[in-house]
Amino acid sequence: MENMLFGLSALVALLPVSVASVKRGKGGRDTLYWLLLAVAVAGPAVWATVQMSGSWRTGLSTTLWVTVAASMAVFAGAAGAIRHAWRLTPLVGPYMVVLCLFALALQSAPAPRAMDLDTLGGWVTVHIWVSVLTYALVTIAALAALGAFLQERALKTKRPNALTHLLPSVIDCEQLLVRLLGLGEVVLGLGLITGMGSQYADTGQVLAIDHKTILTFTAFVVIGGLLFAHYRTGVRGKLAARFVLLAYLLLTLGYPGVKFVTDILLA
Repeated sequence: MENMLFGLSALVALLPVSVASVKRGKGGRDTLYWLLLAVAVAGPAVWATVQMSGSWRTGLSTTLWVTVAASMAVFAGAAGAIRHAWRLTPLVGPYMVVLCLFALALQSAPAPRAMDLDTLGGWVTVHIWVSVLTYALVTIAALAALGAFLQERALKTKRPNALTHLLPSVIDCEQLLVRLLGLGEVVLGLGLITGMGSQYADTGQVLAIDHKTILTFTAFVVIGGLLFAHYRTGVRGKLAARFVLLAYLLLTLGYPGVKFVTDILLA
């Protein structure tokens, strides 16, 4: 019950900035917005940190909390550094709430034994944090792709709605997702290198051929191909959005997806 209350508190922390971004429209990027965004970042971050408490818990619920915390931190950084990125809040906030609801629902599920961070090797520790950062970057990029998709459809059908009026333009969404994917590709490459390093330290083999490895390498190729096509041929719009969402799907299957199968379906 105590864990459930803490989890609900972290979820509630996400609601004010989501509601404010809708109610206050395009003029909502002010001091109040940043205060509410800081609360939205701090809530999941504090709860994820408390759950870790010097160890790395590999259960699906904790994984989702860490994902929410990292994604909100990445979004806050993007909102401060990239113009119009903050206008994705009507998509980011509700999606994070949905992930929190799944995390709460799975909180009582049996989880694998926690790993002591002090006993983990350097390669493993770096690989963990790089993987979390990669998934957070691609998560926000996928939401930017969704925003571009919604805006383009509204333009083609000539039926803009209340949501598309709040979101960034197609061009702004595409610029945001390209920047995030470029950074995500670099970090994902580091994740692959550190993953091979940790695998070699544990087993003496550079690469383990499993579902997670295959999905991660495929996502790396998809993102790299999209970035190459964007800079070489200017690919954009629905095609670019579909590639981004495909990369996000692959990483989701390889990261929380594998944990769902092992921790829930096969438990």
